[in-house]
Amino acid sequence: MISNESLASEILGHGAYLCVRRSGNGDVRRAGAARISTLAARLQLRNEFDPGTPPSRDSIALLRRRDATKGDVTDDDLLQAEWVIHVASKREGAVGEFCGEASRLLEPVARVRVLSGVVRPKNYTGAAMNNWAYANQVTQQPGGAMPNAFLFPLSKTADWWRKDWMERHTYFLPRYDDHGQMTSEGHALAAAAGIPHLLRRTYKSLTEPAPVGQYDFVSYFECSDADVPMFHQVCAALRDVKRNPEWRFVREGPIWHGRRVASWEELFS
Repeated sequence: MISNESLASEILGHGAYLCVRRSGNGDVRRAGAARISTLAARLQLRNEFDPGTPPSRDSIALLRRRDATKGDVTDDDLLQAEWVIHVASKREGAVGEFCGEASRLLEPVARVRVLSGVVRPKNYTGAAMNNWAYANQVTQQPGGAMPNAFLFPLSKTADWWRKDWMERHTYFLPRYDDHGQMTSEGHALAAAAGIPHLLRRTYKSLTEPAPVGQYDFVSYFECSDADVPMFHQVCAALRDVKRNPEWRFVREGPIWHGRRVASWEELFS
């Protein structure tokens, strides 16, 4: 068995999504009014609605629900979330403090589920793949230009994690038969149409596989109104196991679709 010791273990950043839904007749708007923005300012988190150039790695985003679809994993806290708050930072303490304090403020009137993870170096990406898939990827745009946000967590099956990292790597690339004919596209080609259109961000679990009740990967996408069909097209391509055999080992959580807003007050407008 090839050891995982060759995989990068450095942590480059931390992030979390707070999935919030009203509990009883509580006034969520009042519970967070001024306090959430004050907390973000104290932790020096920039509002992603106006991300700057380059976008800050210490940031907060506010998302208002549009709709959500069920996945393989039952997760009513995400499926029924009315609002999502994203927080990201190079500083683990900043993310932990924000999640703890925001949860404390909101939990008397709301149910809060935190989906968190870390950013690590890319393990399966060489120079050519980086240039093809990442060098020209979409960077975060102002909320008015790319207002749609999709939160899409998932986990891999036990069979996936029993594979060594070299075998797992093969699922991201095309496969060819002995005559040079492509038999499947793999993850990279199946998702290629989205590269120029979708901002994408993924947090990984601190451990692989993730603990019970958590996700291995928490993925997030942003796009313009015109590119919403592209997001669904990419999802359909990834789910086609003839094109992308990797998805046989995937268990999807709900996909939550929200709208980026500029302020706490706009979450409730």
